[in-house]
Amino acid sequence: MTLIMRAFRSNGKAGFEALAMVDLPDPRTPAPGEIRVRLPATSLNYHDLGVVTGPLPAAPGRIPMADGAGVVEAVGPDVEAFSVGDRVVPTFFPTWLDGEPQVTDFATTPGDGIDGYAREVVVAQAHAFTLAPKGYTHAEATTLTTAGLTVWRALVVDGGLKAGATVLVLGTGDVSIFALQFAKAIGASVIVTSSSDDKLDCALALRADHAVNYRKTPEWGKHVRDITGGRGVDHVVEVGGPGTLAQSIQAGRAEAISH
Repeated sequence: MTLIMRAFRSNGKAGFEALAMVDLPDPRTPAPGEIRVRLPATSLNYHDLGVVTGPLPAAPGRIPMADGAGVVEAVGPDVEAFSVGDRVVPTFFPTWLDGEPQVTDFATTPGDGIDGYAREVVVAQAHAFTLAPKGYTHAEATTLTTAGLTVWRALVVDGGLKAGATVLVLGTGDVSIFALQFAKAIGASVIVTSSSDDKLDCALALRADHAVNYRKTPEWGKHVRDITGGRGVDHVVEVGGPGTLAQSIQAGRAEAISH
């Protein structure tokens, strides 16, 4: 009997209607250097949404979703980094293993250039995974490698965030909420913007120091600078692009843009 697994696949057009659940052959045996992982969880990032809805939709047959989390069910010959039963998460750039980044596009990104993790089981190269943090549920662990590491690299690795600094976070999406939590854990002050007072209340519950409704305060860049006594924030987690960049620059001191 041929075993099957369920997965989502795109037909190459833009929009959610382009996705369909399909049955695929179960990839049972990992080859040398590979591991087999069962994936009970995946998480949705803005990048995944863009791949599915356009403007450059996924290739026909592509399995979406860059993030996942699961358990190693089998290891191929020569695999020493993982054992059966290990809890793992995939990486956003599976071929970037160390050193300075060499990747300039999404050709190797799961769910974009290659098949992703909207499926029950995957067999892939062991270097495409890393161990999940101990004590995390699969649902928690699957949020880390796209949004969480984006923020960690921007604020901590490249930005050198220190206690006492001030961080401006735009909105309450995945990257922004990670930025809020990391910044508070390090000891920084955080200002959060949103068009929703309810979302701002949630940000304050997560220990944000100031909340700014940009609908009610269109010149929020100046308002944020006023909050800092005219100095400007040390870091701006800029996720809005052309629609927010001018205000972000006004809010920040020199060299404050972190992402």
